[in-house]
Amino acid sequence: MENSNWLLYAEEALDYGVMGLLIMMSIVSLWLFAERLMFYRSVRNDDYADREVLELDLSDNLSIISAIGSNAPYVGLLGTVLGIMITFYTLGDLGAVDTKKIMTGLALALKATAMGLIVAIPAIAFYTFLLRKAERILTHWDVAQKPKSGL
Repeated sequence: MENSNWLLYAEEALDYGVMGLLIMMSIVSLWLFAERLMFYRSVRNDDYADREVLELDLSDNLSIISAIGSNAPYVGLLGTVLGIMITFYTLGDLGAVDTKKIMTGLALALKATAMGLIVAIPAIAFYTFLLRKAERILTHWDVAQKPKSGL
């Protein structure tokens, strides 16, 4: 009986830990995306005399969004592996093969991978979109800095 309590806590810790981390990653990604969009809308090329300073300001927090997009599937995969381990341990502890328990346990374990992908796909899209916006702003700065020809 004590063993089943441990497994119940392990399953809850998996759900709250992995899913909580993925939800936090999703919120951070969305928040940084919104922050960068607001900054890009307010940036004025005339305020920057140096291209490198503009580029530094434009690229703030982009690496965090990229890291979230790159690592969210791994966090989800970790949750799935742990969920499968718990399922197999539970089945081994029971000593009987119950197809319903196996399928239910595996389905619940796979939700972590799905959640990881749900977090990663928008984060990578946010990163790509913001990177392109930053490149456009830098190109506008480059064009504005070219000397005007009198022809």
